[in-house]
Amino acid sequence: MQALRLHAVHDLRLTDVAVPQPGPGEVQVRVEAAGICGTDRHLFLGEFPCRPPVTLGHEFSGIVTATGAGVTLPAGTRVTCDPNTPCLSCDQCLRGRVNLCQRNSVTGITRDGGFAPYAVFPAHKAIALPADLHPHHGAFCEPLACTIHGLDMAAPVPGERVIILGGGVIGLLALQLARNAGAEVLMLTRHAGKRDIAMALGASVTAATPQEALNLWPKGADVLLECAGAVETVEAAPSLTRSGGRIVVLGVLPKGQRVRIEPFDLLFREIQVLHSFINPFTQGRAAAMIAGGSVQVTPLISRTIPLDAAADAIANPPRAGEVRVLVIPDQG
Repeated sequence: MQALRLHAVHDLRLTDVAVPQPGPGEVQVRVEAAGICGTDRHLFLGEFPCRPPVTLGHEFSGIVTATGAGVTLPAGTRVTCDPNTPCLSCDQCLRGRVNLCQRNSVTGITRDGGFAPYAVFPAHKAIALPADLHPHHGAFCEPLACTIHGLDMAAPVPGERVIILGGGVIGLLALQLARNAGAEVLMLTRHAGKRDIAMALGASVTAATPQEALNLWPKGADVLLECAGAVETVEAAPSLTRSGGRIVVLGVLPKGQRVRIEPFDLLFREIQVLHSFINPFTQGRAAAMIAGGSVQVTPLISRTIPLDAAADAIANPPRAGEVRVLVIPDQG
């Protein structure tokens, strides 16, 4: 089969590889859909740690086609992959902080992932999905799981105001979670199409610039969710947060990137600044939300592409207004 493999920084190409076979405790999955994440672009550019050569793709789902010894999950089960496999023995794991595991094995980053017709990963990281779920929707479980962790940290409550910076997949998932929590939500993104999607998904108001947001909500927000992973949005976050409020950064900036903040302002207004990293114990919750329909993902699919178009999509910036591109290995 052909797999999209990162061989080195700026060297991402389809490569002929053997169909992976499951070992003890593993499942083989026929990949139905795999999302292109901003992290994939960071990996291509050398801005995020990785272990090439490796098949990328950490947001995917599919159908179980074979199992290794000791696995009871039936063939034919639709599953989503939780890509993070902590060691469970380092000091962070023993503290329950599995997302900070010092030896985390990540499907699609440190071991072969889902940009291929078939993928193999630990069976205990396969979360069952309903058989009648749309085959593309399971690929959203991983980004939703990461977003849930950030919302757990932000903890919006009914009646609070939440500003979301960034109208990408994380921002639009965060919008739905905040609305489900009873908060009033302002989506800030310069893309008119993404503002339209935000309104359709329940945003109270939208804005194209920080000043427009402050014109609408002069006191700022109780909760500010940075979901764009950009210097300008991180730096703008405090000015959009009311005194006593809290900021949670979910966006991923390139390794080594610096931003400017004013500690006195954060201190004097007692603004909390937190960072949310991946998906500790949240993948199952994400799968249940998508299966149950409390989070909509169909509006987030900008286009689907075959596997042989994925390298170009990753190597180049996303198209204007694009939310999520799904790679469909059997499309074409």
